[in-house]
Amino acid sequence: MSKKRAQKPAARTGRRRRPATPRSAPAPRRIAAARKRAAAAAPVLLSAVPASAAEYRGKYVYCIIRSPESLSFGPIGIGADPTTVETVGWRELAAVVSDAPIGIQDPTRDNILAHQRVNEIVMQDHTVLPMSFGTVFKTRDDILEFLRSAHDAFADVLQKMENKLEFGLKVLWDRDAVVRQIEIEDEDIRRLKAQISTQRGSTYFARMQYGRLVDGALQLRGDRYVTEIFEALRGTAVASRSNKPIGDRMIMNAAFLVSRDQEAEFDARVKELGTTYDKLTFKYTGPWPPYNFVNIRLKLERA
Repeated sequence: MSKKRAQKPAARTGRRRRPATPRSAPAPRRIAAARKRAAAAAPVLLSAVPASAAEYRGKYVYCIIRSPESLSFGPIGIGADPTTVETVGWRELAAVVSDAPIGIQDPTRDNILAHQRVNEIVMQDHTVLPMSFGTVFKTRDDILEFLRSAHDAFADVLQKMENKLEFGLKVLWDRDAVVRQIEIEDEDIRRLKAQISTQRGSTYFARMQYGRLVDGALQLRGDRYVTEIFEALRGTAVASRSNKPIGDRMIMNAAFLVSRDQEAEFDARVKELGTTYDKLTFKYTGPWPPYNFVNIRLKLERA
């Protein structure tokens, strides 16, 4: 679905990918375990040197892929003057990198979009394990050591992420409209509201009770919607992750890991849900690299 109010039927935002390829279906617990092993195996290779010191050049790492051959993706890297993105490989693994100043990268909108853009381009032809934004190694040899020391963990996670895509789904509602609907359906809330509107004198305690009843009803209804949506999508996703909703209108903020060969089925299911829950707004995005299902983060060591 688009980032505007959902239309019926709705289409998601994001680039379309090539037709599905055969699926491998890891269990979500095994994915999580392998992800933890990869993070634990990562060596401490970074140093915090002022990014303004242009004489210090390092290698910015976007993701890890499987490629025994050296690859170049062109001048699409991070920075005001995009640098060439290429691979640094060890055995069958490769880090996708570009030159960058050593130090803490400024998380500007342009830099974050560049990081995401590289991962999206690479994922068109490869399964990617995205690195956290701002990962810079001092030297090429440091990257080779990183790949060597974490080889088994990376290989395991790459196998489990093979032909998997991430999709985002945010669900929002009109809170005032939902409250009005609850007032119609719930006799106790309806009676209490009428009492407040006609009562003479202080209505403080009645309003407090009304607020508690409405908040409880909203929580129950939102939880029910979220549970039903997750349940409806369970059969078409390998794994899912629930993130914290943002703001009062959002009741669901989720990511789904989907096999390429089930992408069309997942699309269709989301569109059906958009039609079924016509009072809700669905914001459906993707496909993306599996940001929510792979978290490779290096500890920063200050020199």
